[in-house]
Amino acid sequence: MDATDRVSPAGPAAPEAATGAPRTRAAGPTGAGRRTRLTGLAAACHPGPALAVTALACALALGSGLGGPRAALVTAAVLTGQLSVGWCNDAHDARRDARAGRRGKPASDGTVGPGAVWAAAGGSFALCVPLSLACGALAGTVHLAAVAAAWLYNLRLKGTALSWLPYVIGFGALPAAVALSLPGEPWPRWWTVAAGALLGFAAHLADTLPDIAADEAAGIRGLPHRLGAARVRLLLPLPLLAATAVLVFGPPGPVGAGDGVALALAGATAIAGPGFGGRWRKAALGGAVAVAAVDVVLLLTRGAAQI
Repeated sequence: MDATDRVSPAGPAAPEAATGAPRTRAAGPTGAGRRTRLTGLAAACHPGPALAVTALACALALGSGLGGPRAALVTAAVLTGQLSVGWCNDAHDARRDARAGRRGKPASDGTVGPGAVWAAAGGSFALCVPLSLACGALAGTVHLAAVAAAWLYNLRLKGTALSWLPYVIGFGALPAAVALSLPGEPWPRWWTVAAGALLGFAAHLADTLPDIAADEAAGIRGLPHRLGAARVRLLLPLPLLAATAVLVFGPPGPVGAGDGVALALAGATAIAGPGFGGRWRKAALGGAVAVAAVDVVLLLTRGAAQI
């Protein structure tokens, strides 16, 4: 998902020749320049998705019964992983984004250099490794596999028919990593992993939908591009509704009235998101995030033992 749209900060050069002002060598970045670079670096990490996934992990960790310090460790591991993925994405795509004239890309519009973004990505991943393994050997391995899949998406799979696979792996691994961080490293419930994988598939469709035309012009041919925007809009509600249905009907026990309300709300939101795409280009993604929030509440209200 793109960072907040912005215009290149480059403006017209000062008319030194006309005024006769002497040319001087630049003394280095000013405080304002450094702040601009820091702001650009922050925007290049894709802060929206990074914070959303981190918040989801934090909610699952707290809801699963992990204590404060342990939940904070899981949250920190997920945050550093997400930051590394976002920075890797913008650094790798910098040249292509510059050629396409895409706005909101600090690594390609001159706000911050691609080298600095690559350094940030590598540094975040270097922090992610010990933080993940500190959650437990199995939990850390599962989380690092998810982060590696996301890097593989950025570097290779984004333009292939397997573009959906890293999303499915990443979202499915999130509840698994949280469950394996619990004392005794219990295996996650199958319905939490299945729901996460379905939400990941939906997130890929929703995230790509508004940029399908621009991506195709740049030569990107992932699964959503091969399906086409019209088919993606029709397909998107299905995995969103399926994820909620798995959480409602998967756990043992009767289905309550609250479960039915959650299922109806998720279905309505899943359908409404793509329908409002003409008014808000990120409407489909917003709908997917809303369904994910419903699913998290649904999961947590069933208790820690269900994760």
